[in-house]
Amino acid sequence: MTGRELAARCGWHASKVSRIENAVTPPSAEDVRLWARRCGAADQISDLVASLRVVEGMWIEWRRMERRGLRQAQEARLPLYERTRRFRAYSSWLVPGMIQTPAYTEAALRAVQQRRELVDDVDAALAARIERQRVLHEGDHRFAFLVEESVLRSGLGGAAVMAGQLEHLGAVAALPNVSLGVVPMRPDRTRWPVEGFWLYDAAQVNVELVSGYLTITQPHEIELYAQAFGELAALAQYGAAARALIAAAVTALG
Repeated sequence: MTGRELAARCGWHASKVSRIENAVTPPSAEDVRLWARRCGAADQISDLVASLRVVEGMWIEWRRMERRGLRQAQEARLPLYERTRRFRAYSSWLVPGMIQTPAYTEAALRAVQQRRELVDDVDAALAARIERQRVLHEGDHRFAFLVEESVLRSGLGGAAVMAGQLEHLGAVAALPNVSLGVVPMRPDRTRWPVEGFWLYDAAQVNVELVSGYLTITQPHEIELYAQAFGELAALAQYGAAARALIAAAVTALG
């Protein structure tokens, strides 16, 4: 059956099938039910609709997550942080939130608030972010942070803010439950930079993209991110070598 024939059977415009197949237009639950019936697959409707619900829950646009401001978005993540025991975070563009200084966080939140024209609750959001950072020092949580060297070289808030942030990275790396790796800039890498992501135990991955926030819970997809983290970790510098990269970034600030 062609897409045009399926559209005719469903009573849709001829282009609707193509738009759904190419992810231009998301299908509704009723679209899925009608499509399955017209294809003689009514017995699969329950599973297909359930899968649609999972996909819908994976993706949240920033404008939806932050419609009431930045504070609520910060507070909403705290329970996940509290119940996670093993954190793995990789960032190719910003210092991960859990190890940001207040000044760096304020600069980041202010930039988001202005760019997305949100309610100005940056002070409250900053307080919520700092409150979340207490997880670093409580319980039996373990953290592995990976950042690209470029994160040390460019940032937010100006030279003074960046200098303070880089100094803070050294202090964080000294914590017994924290591993900090810096992936050096070099021309012969075997694993290129990817989007920033968080791994929470083996239960969930969160990815921050330009347009929204992605939550991944499928085991095989989580394993792909765990594999990527392992490959990037193998390229990273730790200990004295990581501190040398941080020191060089401080020197470059002038």
